[in-house]
Amino acid sequence: MSNFSGKPLVEIFRAGIVESVHSGRLALINSDGSVRAAIGDVDAPMYPRSAIKSFQAAAMVRNGLILAPKQLALVCSSHSGTTEHFEVVESILHGAGLTVADLRNTPDLPLGRAERQDWGAQPPSRLAQGCSGKHAGMLATCVVNGWDTQTYLDAGHPLQIAIREEIESLIGDLVLATTIDGCGAPLFAMTTKNFALGAHKIRISQDPVHQAVIAACLLHPDMVAGVGRLTTTLMSQIPGLFVKDGAEGVKLLSLEDGRACVIKVSDGSDRPIPPIVFAVLKAWDVDTSIESVLVKSGSPNTGQIRVSNLLTEL
Repeated sequence: MSNFSGKPLVEIFRAGIVESVHSGRLALINSDGSVRAAIGDVDAPMYPRSAIKSFQAAAMVRNGLILAPKQLALVCSSHSGTTEHFEVVESILHGAGLTVADLRNTPDLPLGRAERQDWGAQPPSRLAQGCSGKHAGMLATCVVNGWDTQTYLDAGHPLQIAIREEIESLIGDLVLATTIDGCGAPLFAMTTKNFALGAHKIRISQDPVHQAVIAACLLHPDMVAGVGRLTTTLMSQIPGLFVKDGAEGVKLLSLEDGRACVIKVSDGSDRPIPPIVFAVLKAWDVDTSIESVLVKSGSPNTGQIRVSNLLTEL
């Protein structure tokens, strides 16, 4: 029996009847580091998935990785798989004297819907997989330090030890467990609250490493995800807003003054993310224009997706 404790976050209505409910956890942090809101069990373990990539990139930069901002933003990305994304990945590898053949991430199709369609019948590849930028950065960091590039995904590798230490420094606690992410890299468990506190800390940090990572992402939001995706759209619309998505319904948001939020949807769905994000931005008095997500019916009057009272009262 699972002890996953989430609270209702989003409800799907069809002709006035609640058809479905998405539950989850949400930790909202004030600019001073205090907790403004905690919905669900924010002290229970969760996997941050790709939403943790800015923390991982900080460890790489701290250990000698030097990249142009566009390249560094791609290291933090779950990219859609455009030709430009591929070119930037290859430029990181080329700068380290490596090629795509050195990547050890899980082969996959492009993450973006249009990009996957354009990929056609080509087989999955390591370059196309959305984490190839992170893996290119990991390999380049290994080259700088003379670390083995064949075993860089082992949890005991110096690179992964450095990443774990960087993460623990930011969240202010030890990681709760270590497993493997979908891309093949080590994945560290933490609480939702600690992840949100880490997101707060990296934004207010005077450490030039932290500042460089966030600045690169803010400068190149198209590298962090891709055109047409919520992450890139929000970062392009709202100055100073950092956003990072992760698999299984994880989303991280933060502002320059240190306000931060981590969302974890219990069922792993992305469907409730836009209205939750809108509610958080509204609570922060940030204006944006996110298109409404309608229920599938062919008519805009049939139903709607809306946040629960727990979010309207933030």
